[in-house]
Amino acid sequence: MDSLSFLPDTLYIQLFCLATTGRIANLKNPTLFFEKQQWLKLHDQHPEYGELVDKLAVRKHIDASLGEGHCFPLLGKWKSFDEVDFDSLPNSFVLKCNHDSGSTKIVRDKTKLTEEDKAAFKKHFERRLKIDYFFRGREYPYKGIEPYLIAEKLMTDEANPGKDIEDFKFYCFNGEPKIMLVVTDRSTDCRFDFFDMEFNHLDITKNHPQADKAIEKPALFEELKQTAAKLSQGMRFVRVDLYAIDNKIYFGEYTFFAGGGFTLFHPLEWEKRLGDWIDIES
Repeated sequence: MDSLSFLPDTLYIQLFCLATTGRIANLKNPTLFFEKQQWLKLHDQHPEYGELVDKLAVRKHIDASLGEGHCFPLLGKWKSFDEVDFDSLPNSFVLKCNHDSGSTKIVRDKTKLTEEDKAAFKKHFERRLKIDYFFRGREYPYKGIEPYLIAEKLMTDEANPGKDIEDFKFYCFNGEPKIMLVVTDRSTDCRFDFFDMEFNHLDITKNHPQADKAIEKPALFEELKQTAAKLSQGMRFVRVDLYAIDNKIYFGEYTFFAGGGFTLFHPLEWEKRLGDWIDIES
């Protein structure tokens, strides 16, 4: 869809919805979750959300909201890949852009990085740093963010060394978490499982299959819910991504448009239920 970036927002969104969901979004009287997310793009714009999706700027907001130490340690920031000093970085780390979504690369052992690996990283990040992520899905919070390449500490759970840490993604509506997505085995065989706020498993599928094993209730579940509620106050809809590592809660990111608003919940009754939770009347 990049070649259609010249199109006005409403037309672009309609075409993108049709291409990705097979449905024409009702943007005048939206009822489904994906439709209401598109409506929010067009009619509920808040300039301050740009700071919240910027993976550098949001750190100040989280420090002010939760206190210091709830963001993954920042190891460096650069305007271009050529500025990265790999010698100064620890043996394991994460590289990502601050102004987009999905650019993350994980380095678990830099001693095993070949020149070919670094060349591939360079090509990847040089391309990503040039992207104006706003035009991909017309997600207005990303508009105008100054792009950086950043490195963060690769977090691990000392109780489960070598295991991917679990993502806890809370779907919040006017400051109230309603459902939670747990992402497991991200780097090997990614699985999505949804739970209600009593930690009852929900028969929902979206993007990835459900796990083939039981998922344990996180020890900090109540604190995770409270943190998501605190961070989502005053927002019609936002997904708050959190982690619980070594008995401490860490912030991942704010997502105002889950999957850009271009992926559907199945069964489709959940599209209607989540859509009902977004109040566009007030």
